[in-house]
Parts: sequence; structure tokens; C-alpha cells
Amino acid sequence: MTLLRRLLTTPEGSIGLIILAALLATGLLAPVLSPGDPLRIAGRAMLMPFTDADLPLGTDRLGRDVLAGLLYGARTSLAVGIAAAFSAMVLGLVVGMAAGFAGGIIDEALMRIVDAFQIVPGFLLALAFVSIIGVSVPVIVFAIALGAWADPARLTRAQVLSIRERDYVASARVIGMHPAEIAFKEILPNALPPVLALSATIVAGAILTEAALSFLGLGNPNLATWGSMIAEGRSVLRSAAYLSVLPGLALAITVLGVHLFSEGLTKALDGNGGVR
Repeated sequence: MTLLRRLLTTPEGSIGLIILAALLATGLLAPVLSPGDPLRIAGRAMLMPFTDADLPLGTDRLGRDVLAGLLYGARTSLAVGIAAAFSAMVLGLVVGMAAGFAGGIIDEALMRIVDAFQIVPGFLLALAFVSIIGVSVPVIVFAIALGAWADPARLTRAQVLSIRERDYVASARVIGMHPAEIAFKEILPNALPPVLALSATIVAGAILTEAALSFLGLGNPNLATWGSMIAEGRSVLRSAAYLSVLPGLALAITVLGVHLFSEGLTKALDGNGGVR
């Protein structure tokens, strides 16, 4: 049974995959569903939802289309979340592999660096980094990854320390296989599945961090983001709650989808058909 089939046999995995597929399709099709700049003035300001067929979810305080903001916000959130998670996973895998495979003083030095990064909360690290360097999508992605790579590194190291003592790795050493070949052919493929299961959690954390940075005004002002939409609506929360509630719901659904997908992926990687 393939990984995808095992994933779909779990309720969490199937529901999470459907939510994420819908969000991904929404983000990719945003220019088709809502052509033009989502930050442009589209109509009368503070238009309530379901009162205009051309603007089904109404407009914000400046007259911008709320639906367009949600569509393009999905694009921004998923792009930043996936890019940050990928960067964190690559950095964590490299450091964890080097620490676990080399051992000795290299292992000690790298793990002390990991400890230093784990002491500082990821959001505070991202906040400080963006505040100092400046606001742009690459900077935000790198800042989020900087606060998220330590956990994959520690998990990878633990897997490598366990795997390198197994018989098939010892056999590879006996036949004269190069250490780099052992690392990438024998150890990495077996250490990767638990780390991949962690990636979904990193994506969820990255999406929330990006939204929090945008809420605080540290997001890219030229992009529609859910965090900036929530911040925009907080000053009129009593008279136009939809301006904050709708992007808040979109954010909650996204994180829920990622969490369910992570649970399903963990069960699927167990190889038990979704049953622990």
C-alpha cells in the first residue's frame, strides 16, 4: 500500500488533505477567480457581505474586496509557510546529519548551537530579525526558518545516532563504502520519514508566525495577507466584525487542515495502515 493510500485511510489525513488541496487550489486560482490587484479600491467602503453580487463578502474600510484579499491571502500564507518549512527542514537535516554522523566535538559544537536557538522563542527571533533587516518575503521566510530549524536538527540527529549502529550500516562500512555514500544511501532514507512528519507542524507554525508579523505591521505591505486583514478590521470590530472574523476563520481552517494532515501523515509513516 502506497503512502498516499495509507494517508487516505486515516480520517485525519483525508480531511486534512482535502482542506489543504482546496486552499492550494484557491491560492493558485486567485488570479482567475479575482483578476487584478487585490489591494485596489473595488467599491464603496464598508459594504456588508451578501449585499452586492459583485462583492459577495463586502469591502473593507478603504473599499477593497474582502473576497479578493482572502484568496490572495491564501496564496501568501501557503507560499511563506511551505518555503519557510522547506528551508528549516533542509537546514535541520544538514546539521542533524552532520552532528549524528560525525560525533565527537563536531556533534557537541552543533548541538550547543541548536540549544541556543531552542532557548529563544521562534516568534521573538523572527520578530527581531525582520525588525532589524527589513520587510520582504525572502527575509520573512528566512526569519521564520531561523526559528524552526532546531527541532528537525535534533530529531535528525537522534535518528542518525540510532541508525548508524545497525547491522546494514556496519556491513556498508565493512565492504568499504565511502562515509558520504553511507550517509546519503543508507542513513538518510531511513532517518527521513519521522522528520517529514514534523514538516507539517512547521508549516502551521510558519503560517501563524507570518500572520502575526503582518498583524503587527511587519509583513509586506504590497501583498494581501490574512494577518494584515485582521489588523485592518480590529478598529471597527463592533460595527464590521466580518473584516477580522473572515480572515481569522481562514487562518484557523488552514492551521486545522495542516494539523490533521500532520496527524494522518504520522500514522501513514508508521506503516500500519493508519492504525497505531
